Order: sequence, then C-alpha cells, then structure tokens
Amino acid sequence: MAPSPERRPLLASDDQSPDRRDDRGDENAAPRSRWRELALFTWALVATAAVIVLAVVIQHSNSTQHSSTSPAAAGSDFSSVAGGKKTGGSSPSGNGKRNLVFMVSDGMGPASLSLTRSFRQLTQDLPIDDTLTLDRHFWGTSRTRSSNSLVTDSAAGATAFSCGLKSYNGAISMLPDHKPCGTVLEAAKRAGYHTGLVVTTDITDATPACFAAHVFHRMQGDEIALHEVGHGPLGRVVDLMLGGGRCHFLPKGTPGSCRQDDIDVTKLAQEKYGWNYVDDRAGFNSLGLGKNVSLPQLGLFATTDVPFEIDRRNMADVYPSLSEMAATALAALEEATKDSEKGFFLMIEGSRIDHAGHINDPAAQVREVLEYDKTFKSVLDFIEKSDTETILVATSDHETGGLSTAWQAPSELPVYNWHPTILARANASSEYLTFLLLKHIAETGDKEDWLLRWINDELVVKHLDIHDASEVELNSIASNPALAVQLFARLVSVRARVGWSTHGHSAVDVNIYSSGGRGTEKIRGNVENTDVGKFLRGWLDLDNEVEDITKELVKKLGSKVPSQQQLEKIEKASTAFEADGLASGGFESGLYGHLL
Repeated sequence: MAPSPERRPLLASDDQSPDRRDDRGDENAAPRSRWRELALFTWALVATAAVIVLAVVIQHSNSTQHSSTSPAAAGSDFSSVAGGKKTGGSSPSGNGKRNLVFMVSDGMGPASLSLTRSFRQLTQDLPIDDTLTLDRHFWGTSRTRSSNSLVTDSAAGATAFSCGLKSYNGAISMLPDHKPCGTVLEAAKRAGYHTGLVVTTDITDATPACFAAHVFHRMQGDEIALHEVGHGPLGRVVDLMLGGGRCHFLPKGTPGSCRQDDIDVTKLAQEKYGWNYVDDRAGFNSLGLGKNVSLPQLGLFATTDVPFEIDRRNMADVYPSLSEMAATALAALEEATKDSEKGFFLMIEGSRIDHAGHINDPAAQVREVLEYDKTFKSVLDFIEKSDTETILVATSDHETGGLSTAWQAPSELPVYNWHPTILARANASSEYLTFLLLKHIAETGDKEDWLLRWINDELVVKHLDIHDASEVELNSIASNPALAVQLFARLVSVRARVGWSTHGHSAVDVNIYSSGGRGTEKIRGNVENTDVGKFLRGWLDLDNEVEDITKELVKKLGSKVPSQQQLEKIEKASTAFEADGLASGGFESGLYGHLL
C-alpha cells in the first residue's frame, strides 16, 4: 500500500510509471459514434459521483476517529519512518500522551545539503543516487524574514518558532512593541510536559534562549542564563539543558567567566532550583546516555561553544557530540515521563552549522551537517522504538554565508564543477588553525618572515593538506592574524571552488523536514516560519496555555522600550566579550561563537 500523505516526503518517488496510451491508429477505424460519446460521459459522471461520496466518507471517518496505532485507523503504511511505524489518525489534534522533538539546523540552507551530500558520496565511496537521511524526509520550505528586515537573525527566527510570531532581529521572545510572548516550551511545562534544550553552542545563545527567556536583545546573556535556570518571571520551565556556555553561569572574576556581575548561576541553580550540574566529559559520561539522569539536569561542557565537529572528534575525551547529547536527552525524558499522562517537548539545535557559514569554512560545515543528519536519524530511530506517539519536525532559522557550490574567479571563465576532495583533505577548522596561530605568536613572538614558513608547514600543509599556498596568501595571514579565521577558510573554498556571498545571513528560503505523522500536512509546501511555530504549539494542544502565559508575562514584565542606559550596557557587555575573545585566540573564547 502506498504511504499516507502525512508520512510521505514531499519529493517521494513514485515507482509506478504513468499509463501510456497506444497511439497507433487503425487506418480503417470508423468515426466515434454518438453512443460511445454518451457511454464515456455516463462513465465520467458516475466516477465523479463515486469520488465525492468516498471523500465524504473519509472526512466523516477522520472526524470521528482519534489516535490509534492500528493500520486501519492510520489509513496506510508509513514508509518514511524507519521500520514503518504507524501513529494515529489525521485529525489536527489527537488525544493521549505524545512527544514532540523539534530540531533546528542553524544557518543551514539548501546548498549546504548539496555540499554535504556530494562530500559524503566522495568520502564514503557511495553511488550518485545515495542521499542523506534529511533528503529522504524533505517536507517543504520556510520563508524566514523578520518583522524589521528581509534578512533575519537567529533571535527573530527562533522567536517565530517559539512564539509563532514575527519580531525584530535580536529579540528573545519579545515582540516589536517590546511585550513578551509566551513560548511553546513554557506552555508545555505548564501543561505537564517535560522539556529539554540540547545545543552545541552557548546555551544562552539566541535559539535556545528564545524558548525559555524573555529579554530585549540576544546579547543579554547574563540575564538569559538566570531565566533558563528558573530565576525569571515564570520560574523553572526547563527540565534538561545540555550544551556549552559555561561562561555566563560563572561569577565575574572566576576563570572562564564572561559574566558582568558576581552571581554564581550554577550555585543558584543547584541550591534554589534543584538542578543537578555537570561540567565536563566525565560528568557527561556519568549520565549513562540518559540512563542515570535525575531531572532537572544541567550540563555545560564548554566555556562558550562546543568545538566544530571536525575538531571535536579529536577532542572526544573532552567534549560530547550533538548526537550523544541528543540521545542522552531523549532517554532521560522518556524515562522521566514513563508513568506520566504527558510526554515531552525537546528542542535540539545543530548550532555550529551557522558558525561555519559565518566564517565561510566549507570543510567545517560539511562535518557539522553530517553530525546533524546523524542526530536526525537517531531521533527517527527513537520514534520507531517508542510506544508513545512522537513526531519530529526540523527546519532552519535562516541560511548563513550565501553558500554556492560553484565559484568563478575574477577574470576567469566559469568552471562547471566543484571539488569536495579539497574539503576531505582538511582535518581542522579555520577556527582551530587561528587558535594555533595566535597561540604560537604569543609564545614565540615570531616575525613575519619566520612566521610565513611556520604557517605554511605547520598549519596549511599539515592541517589543510594544501601544498600550493602562494606567498600573497600566506603573507595576508601572517600580517592579519585577527582575520586569519576567514583567510584560512578562503584557502579551502577557493581551491574547492565553493562560493560565498556574505559573512552574515541571507534571505533564502530554508528546508523543512519531518518524520511525518498526525497533522504534519499543515507544514507541507512553502510556509512562513511562524506557521512552524504555530504548528508546534497546536500539535501539543497548547494554544490556550500560550495565550495565558503571554498575559502573565505582560503583567509581570510590562511593556516598555529599553532605555538608552540598558542599550549601552548591552553593547558594552557585547564589545567586552568580543575583545576578550580576540585576546585569547578565538577558540573556546566566544569570538566566533557570538557572531550575529
């Protein structure tokens, strides 16, 4: 039986070829008779009537049935989920326990998929028709503009997901009139669901912040940290947080801190709000991939961002991966809700796809997308094994970098090709190479002549496997170490013939992916990013809760434009943090993890 429309990816192939008409005519055939025309007309009329009757019957059946796991209730086989799991009827709102996993691929546009697919085919010697798991669950596309710009940032993008409303760039679940808006995560917690956030960036960064905090601007990381642990207008709304961003939770003056005050948020979280806290690989391992978790659980495994996957794989004894953290969260939340009438809401972000786009590093980006694809598959596997109705919805907040799998050098004719083999040779990100460069300069004080040779031998050849770097290219790095992260990335992009139009975001539509399931037809095709947000809360039957929480937030926080003093304080904190990142080399410092 063919897959149900609710489980069938938008671009699913159809193995049945269309019927072909035999065009060979009979030279001696007589003209069509009036009787034949009448018969055809009668047949068409009966067929139309039958279709209308069938549609009415199906609509009535769907309106009277609720969630069921039987094939009869589901309507068909669900082949787009691993193993063909079935999950209930097509009514927009089912009854019973349910889980919703929402994944965000920050900064990933359609070209990132093409880049990664070809890279994977090359490095794993796969056929040209091999595709990513994401490709096989393509659902539609999303329009991304914010309320004040055709090009959104992550804060406005995540506010669209969390609140289902448009807002200005920089807003953390605040609307253009500076009123707060209730989020799907907050409403889920209020309704009895368990909740979680898993990221590879700073946990106070824009995307996770928009689900559990309300501030005027994304750079208010210190305040966001307080909201996330429960020291905010609604109390504690998150049960599990795993990622980076430890610096915003440590008091000023503590090694690794970036707070502007003396509040120890880790201590506050544990003593006042009951959080269990781990901050290193050993602590993560103690969680037993979710089998040994006591909620609420806070895990901060990096000062700012977890390193790019291309670098992290060589530091696996220090940092957990996105897929490991996601598996831990899924297992922990499933265990916590096993005896509950409610399930859980979990947001998982592949955060650093965006950062690779900002610095135009294609070698780092393909590894980030592969890890995200791996995590997406692990969620599908979880859904297949779970007895609870669960769906997965995934999309991006925006595209970053204006990526193109083609690049034409000035004064050259177009080249109809690009070279993933260049990306495959790289074993480190341009961010990590910049860290090594600045560390070397600080330790040795090398001048430009000696520095050029060291850069070429120890960084470019050793880590990028590039043996033809020109003196101009090497000199640009040696004389501009603060810009080295972009210059190292350019060495790779130019040779791979990968193009970029910006170090910021673009306005391109981004893809939506889904496991399919009850009601997911609502986000098929081309939709607004706010439609995704409205779907999330609607699928969990939380519309009323979101409205109630919004009213409560407005009452508690009020509605006022931030003062000039507040704006200056935000800018000062942001500038100080970026300067500190530059001074300490950028890697694990926040220099690149906090690009807008």
